[in-house]
Amino acid sequence: MKNHNLFRYFKTSPEIIRLAVMMYIRFPLSLRNVEDLLHERGIDISCETVRYWWNKFGPMFAREIRKKRMHPIPSHSNWKWHLDEVFVKINGETLYLWRAVDHEGEVLESFVSKRRDRKAATAFLKRALKRYGRPKSIVTDRLPSYRSALKGIDLAHC
Repeated sequence: MKNHNLFRYFKTSPEIIRLAVMMYIRFPLSLRNVEDLLHERGIDISCETVRYWWNKFGPMFAREIRKKRMHPIPSHSNWKWHLDEVFVKINGETLYLWRAVDHEGEVLESFVSKRRDRKAATAFLKRALKRYGRPKSIVTDRLPSYRSALKGIDLAHC
């Protein structure tokens, strides 16, 4: 399918349509927020136009994104995970929230534990690896628990 065939009957350029739909999909914005943001950029459209574009082109853009995630470009290493843990209070109890974030800023996996040790880090990493496979590289905050967990799972080279 060629892009010029898909956007043939639209007066607006394909770049603007893609921008509006991607803003609506990628960020937690309402249709009116997208309309306001585009108006600030000098693009005057209604929220109903954004809704129509989202219904028409949203599934196509989602397929493109999924295809890129499933088959990354071999010359460009995208698959980098950033691992961190933060203190959170749940029902007055201090717990640790472990997170894995990918190169696009998407939270891949989150895990809550009572401890901040090798056992918790290993459980978190096994859970993330089972769901998403092995990353090309892993960036951590140099917590010793990560290092020992990565050695135990045989990911010390990442």
